[in-house]
Amino acid sequence: MAIAPRGRFAPTPSGDLHLGSLVAAVGSYLHVRSQGGTWLLRIDDLDAPRVVPGASDRIQHCLEAFGLHWDEAVYFQQPQQEHYQAALEQLVATGRVYRCQCSRKQLSQSTDSISVDGSLRYPGFCRDRQLSSDVEGSDRLNVQGLAAIALEDAWQGHYQQDLAQAVGDFILRRRDRLFSYHLATVVDDARQGITEVIRGLDLLASTPRQMALQQLLNLPTPHYGHLPLVVWPNGDKLSKQTKAPALDLRQAPALLSQAIVHLGLKLPAELQAAPVREQLDWAIAHFSAPRLSKQPDLRS
Repeated sequence: MAIAPRGRFAPTPSGDLHLGSLVAAVGSYLHVRSQGGTWLLRIDDLDAPRVVPGASDRIQHCLEAFGLHWDEAVYFQQPQQEHYQAALEQLVATGRVYRCQCSRKQLSQSTDSISVDGSLRYPGFCRDRQLSSDVEGSDRLNVQGLAAIALEDAWQGHYQQDLAQAVGDFILRRRDRLFSYHLATVVDDARQGITEVIRGLDLLASTPRQMALQQLLNLPTPHYGHLPLVVWPNGDKLSKQTKAPALDLRQAPALLSQAIVHLGLKLPAELQAAPVREQLDWAIAHFSAPRLSKQPDLRS
């Protein structure tokens, strides 16, 4: 018996949603709804210092204004700390986790090796130092010797990455004791039974790290799909960091039609100003993952 698909939208409450966020939400929603599945909302509030007061409530109100209604209670990361800790301890038991004292400043002064996502590739300075867990620092996963990770992306097609060459040993828990996005999202996806992860193309390069964690933790791997990004005229990603304007809920039908068209659907002209529910019903009936490749190639 086939498992009913379960998807999720997982925004960070560091500000209001913008058009790029809307494309990710709509893409995830259409992907799972077109298969008769369940769509969930997760608020990625793990990094408490970045959380903007009231942003979570505004995100929920915004999604409702666009007709994007979730099926279960909103899932927040902050109450899940014990589950992240248990996963970290399970990884420690594999012998692949070590304490690292390196700061960003030290790394920037000692290496110019860039990882696939643009950050510094960790050269392994603390890998063999066997530092005690009571030494102040971060916890890293030793990826040396792991097999290359490959996936068939619903939009981008085949993607493969050798973690040791493309990323290096990556952080599971930061120096300030906050768990990493990669560890938390893997635990959350498993706990929520997520089978479909549909998100922006900028996260494709991080997917092999999450798949490696799933393998080491004996957790299921969802199907992945990475959507074309919304960009400014100069090619920069539309984001909070690039001052993307918040969605104007008064323009919900027009903005939703933009998101639907961006996902490769030819929305009929007579629906482009229609109520959001009519647009979504049409899009669900006509949706498929077209394996778009309109963005710069992020392959390693």
